[in-house]
Amino acid sequence: QVQLVESGGGVVQAGGSLRLSCAASGRTFSIDAMGWFRQAPGKEREFVARISWNGGSTSYADSVKGRFTISRDAAKNTVYVQMNSLKPEDTAVYYCVADPSRVLPTQPSYWGQGTQVTVSS
Repeated sequence: QVQLVESGGGVVQAGGSLRLSCAASGRTFSIDAMGWFRQAPGKEREFVARISWNGGSTSYADSVKGRFTISRDAAKNTVYVQMNSLKPEDTAVYYCVADPSRVLPTQPSYWGQGTQVTVSS
């Protein structure tokens, strides 16, 4: 099993920034990709960003491209997402995910408990 613990959510004004962190523990050797999904009230959960476990490749949803940056600290088994130029539509619960597949499926194997991000206008 893999355990994921997120931190860094909060309330920020539009145009502001936040950085979310996700620490992985347990059978981390089984992971080949980590990333972030989010779910806004009344909407379906959606992909935000992913990074390969070796940090060699990243991908982003079109809605966050150019504003969000995903990165990884291998020594700490921690993944981050730096969120800049935040918009009210970025308001959601953000979930850290991990999976044995490098392509990170739509339903990753492991999920964190989620952290709330609220962007006020």
